[in-house]
Amino acid sequence: MSQSSVSDYGKRGTVFGSLVGLVFFSLLAGVLVASLALPSILVASRSASASIGFFDNLPGYLTIDAQTQRNQIFAQRDGAPVAIATIYDQDRQSVAWDAVSPFITQATVAGEDRRFWEHGGVDVKAIVRAAAGNLAHKSITSGSSTIAMQLVKNILIQRALRVDDPAKKKAAYAAAIDDTLNRKLREMKFAIGLEKRYSKKEILLGYLNIAGFGGNTYGIESAAQKYFSVSAKDVTLPQAASLIAMVQQPNARNLSDPSLYAANKERRDLILFDMHDLGYIDDTAYQAALATPIKPKLRTPNNGCLYAADAKSACDFALRLVPTLTALGATADARAAAWAAGGYNIYTSIDLNQQDVAQSNLIASAPPQESRFALGAAAVAMQPGTGRILVMAQNKGFDNSKDGGGPTTTAVDYMTDKQYGGSIGFQTGSTYKIFTLTEWLKKGHTLSEVVNGTSRAFDLSTFNSRCINSDGQAPFVFHNDSPGEGGMMTVAAATKNSVNLAFLSMAQKLDVCDIRDTAKAYGVHRADGAELGAQPAAIIGTNEIAPVTMAAAIATVGANGLYCAPTIIDKVVGPDGKDAPGQPRSCTQAIAPNVAATVAYALSAVMTAGTGTAGRPRDGVPIVGKTGTTDDAAQNWLIATTTKMSLAVWVGNTDGGHRSLRKITLAGTNGYNTKFNIFRNTMTSLNANPDYRGGSFPAPDPALVSGRGTAVSKAGAR
Repeated sequence: MSQSSVSDYGKRGTVFGSLVGLVFFSLLAGVLVASLALPSILVASRSASASIGFFDNLPGYLTIDAQTQRNQIFAQRDGAPVAIATIYDQDRQSVAWDAVSPFITQATVAGEDRRFWEHGGVDVKAIVRAAAGNLAHKSITSGSSTIAMQLVKNILIQRALRVDDPAKKKAAYAAAIDDTLNRKLREMKFAIGLEKRYSKKEILLGYLNIAGFGGNTYGIESAAQKYFSVSAKDVTLPQAASLIAMVQQPNARNLSDPSLYAANKERRDLILFDMHDLGYIDDTAYQAALATPIKPKLRTPNNGCLYAADAKSACDFALRLVPTLTALGATADARAAAWAAGGYNIYTSIDLNQQDVAQSNLIASAPPQESRFALGAAAVAMQPGTGRILVMAQNKGFDNSKDGGGPTTTAVDYMTDKQYGGSIGFQTGSTYKIFTLTEWLKKGHTLSEVVNGTSRAFDLSTFNSRCINSDGQAPFVFHNDSPGEGGMMTVAAATKNSVNLAFLSMAQKLDVCDIRDTAKAYGVHRADGAELGAQPAAIIGTNEIAPVTMAAAIATVGANGLYCAPTIIDKVVGPDGKDAPGQPRSCTQAIAPNVAATVAYALSAVMTAGTGTAGRPRDGVPIVGKTGTTDDAAQNWLIATTTKMSLAVWVGNTDGGHRSLRKITLAGTNGYNTKFNIFRNTMTSLNANPDYRGGSFPAPDPALVSGRGTAVSKAGAR
């Protein structure tokens, strides 16, 4: 028999050939075991010699690898971390020996390898007995793999699954499961090596942690939790036998479907018999276990942010950022492989106490079941000076399942950019005026200067623009939000009352491209990834921007001009238990402190006597902010900040529609006021927490309030 013929053993398709081969294999096994100790042994059979050659060319040992495990995402509640979601490729939780019930270890030995504690990795007696039994029945009714050999097979399968190259993965997986004699020889040699390298307990525990239990469930701990909703250390005797009944045919004997109960019980009862036969259990326990019906208590699905206990959309945002975390590796491929291997804990900055308050406010004021139009609403809270996101909530429930869950849910994260949740953002309306105001002050203009707020046609060529060309465009008529607005007014009054035409008049004295660049310094960018628009209409908020971006922008004012990019992942704890950085902090002094203080001063009037008054918490905490309303009131915003917390609230149409919120009642109030109710109640809760309660803002620059200020130099980065 040639080497290739030996490699094709088991694929000949006839029971007779398989039986003859198994007899040969059983006789050869003893020779091969001896050959490990005496490599120079002489064997007359050419096929035996070929097999020994294959056997000798294998590596001498295999290691018990750390297995693929679950990843977890955490948030904060009452100042302590709380796991909110479990993410995995394989549902596995590796456990220590003391975390496994003796019933399980006894059932495994009784059912899978009766002489486990006696042999050295290969049970020659079992091989010979299996061969004799198979010949007597004229069919293959018994195998001979020891627990160590099964562990070897599972290790090789798991290693194959971690191969990146698809073709190499397929080949490695096929080699790990094929029916050839050489596979058995490989398992035998590696099993003997394992027995020399590891203790019996380590081998048995390694097998229990790696074995498959049906579907995507691996390892005894996850199996116990999935099928009986208990830990592996707490299973009963019949539960232990039922779990071990799965390992030989996990997809035919698991307890996920009642149609599989009979097959599981048949194997379970045989394992119980073997446990009794070996003296592991007495007659009373044996009979009681046999009489116990198959009665699983299945755990609900738990993989992914869809099953997060709280903050599902925030969880999804954090999950989408995982591929950027350098704590998982230096390259994208390395990070993907590390995450797939699992064992990582991701700690987010989300405060679940505040998250729940915001979520309740959103659902109460912007009901997700609204059917007259596509109503969306979101709230994002952030710490000025750090960029840490404390709240990410929206009125629609998160559901990224295939059927989408229904009209009250969505897979779209309204709060983030398209690449992180599918939203293309929303026009911001007058909240964008903050950037014109900032550029106005940067250029040395003051709040006391008078500008024209009258509705009129603008020749677009009269706007200074170094980055776009408006020449030849027809004059465009801009309007104020309220018909009665207009006339000559100070910039301070224009800001307080949010007068569109006054800001367009201001823009004529600036460069619209400089206004765009100031917005960029605040971290502002379009949610769809396109270039931020710089046309005159952008002055009054035509760019589509995500709420998280606007929360970071207004937080810049709260931090006296320091812009910090939004972050949600504070730290990562790897499989080794060591802390590693989460998202890096990225902060830049976007605008000079004296300009920031003067912007804050102007925006304080918005919240105390202007368009944002209805959203003010009235709890004594100084707050500054800006409202925003688009054409037809289709999109509505209120963004504001204290020195400790910023909050952006958006309410509007999610499908590009133009249903006016001014012309509809939501939860008993005019839709235009919805943003105020959400904002006021959410910010009141934030301010009630001493850690989030802000203080006084710096005094404005007098020269920028009423004097003729001087031009401010560009602030340096830090």
